[in-house]
Amino acid sequence: MKSMNKLPYEGVRVIEFSHMVMGPTCGMILADLGAEVIKVEPIEGDKTRKLLGSGAGFFSMFNRNKKSIAVDMKTPEGIEIINKLVSTADVICENFKQGTMAKLGLDYETLKKKYPKLIYVSHKGFLPGPYEHRTALDEVVQMMGGLAYMTGPEDRPLRAGTSVNDIMGGTFGAIGVMAALRQREVTGEGQEIQSSLFENNVFLVGQHMMQYAVTGVAPKPMPSRISAWAIYDVFEVAGGEKIFLAVVSDTQWKIFCDAFGFSDLFNDPSLHSNNQRVKARSTLIPEVRSRIAGLSASYVSNIFEKNSLPFAPITRPEELFDDPHLEATGGLAKLTITDGSNAGKETKTPLLPLTINGERLGIRANTPKTGEQTHEILFELGYTAEEITRFANKGSI
Repeated sequence: MKSMNKLPYEGVRVIEFSHMVMGPTCGMILADLGAEVIKVEPIEGDKTRKLLGSGAGFFSMFNRNKKSIAVDMKTPEGIEIINKLVSTADVICENFKQGTMAKLGLDYETLKKKYPKLIYVSHKGFLPGPYEHRTALDEVVQMMGGLAYMTGPEDRPLRAGTSVNDIMGGTFGAIGVMAALRQREVTGEGQEIQSSLFENNVFLVGQHMMQYAVTGVAPKPMPSRISAWAIYDVFEVAGGEKIFLAVVSDTQWKIFCDAFGFSDLFNDPSLHSNNQRVKARSTLIPEVRSRIAGLSASYVSNIFEKNSLPFAPITRPEELFDDPHLEATGGLAKLTITDGSNAGKETKTPLLPLTINGERLGIRANTPKTGEQTHEILFELGYTAEEITRFANKGSI
């Protein structure tokens, strides 16, 4: 497994009290960047490990490069262990329901009195305000925050095809932690960071809000939108294959027409400018569709690629495991699945979409098994072998 010589957050300890996607995403980003992230799980393991259907990949995707300690925090011994662990933390990361951490004495207001340098990041459905008591999910905020409306056809709101708000909410949580760590270098003090699903979703649709502010016209859902460009759509070609094609400038329009021999379209005075072509879209798109319908997707792709025109095959997620670009650039890293029917199977997983000094941030450790590092961490906290055995016999670990 690849490891850089010195990662940016090496030496930073993060204690993660989280499950599902949002909190674990924050922890994963910090772990990929070198932080020691210790995931606190119940004795039976994070329930996310056992999810089926669309949740089956959550744990493997968002918990690499972490350690796991399994503790029953309902026992006196368990909460003692956690309090000792928290005393060693630079960062606490949590995404539980409002009040859960306070019941355990692990909320920010309690901990900051003992540990003024502590940085505490909470991932919630809503930032403090009228909605904060509500239970939120990615789908809930997509529906109430305009994203589902913009994604689906008219009168058919449709959630985006991935956990966009959970993942981005966790990303913004990590950004907040990074900012707080930098500020702590100056002030010597920690602080609380809050990230939320709803506000994240509103940030995502902000461009559509501002479209309305600028034009005074309410934006249409994406399938019904008035495109800024005439050729900007999915086209069906030979054999029923589909491909996305885009021609987004007057220069590209000339290149497109030359490449496909459409001189009559280029010479049509009603199609000279982009805005003219947008107005003529209702007739231009069907015309282009009919002209390329008999061509193969590979032929069209080759012409677009050769001429530096934007295009994209319509790819399914499972096909990305063999994507030549990801393979060549190290965008996928080997990972061994630790849970479920495929436990022990070696697969590949996407890395963070960035490079540092020309290198991708690799996987230093697989997703941990439940409590895999419990004994190691307890020894480090100063517990003896006899005490650890006693905790295990009591069911506290």
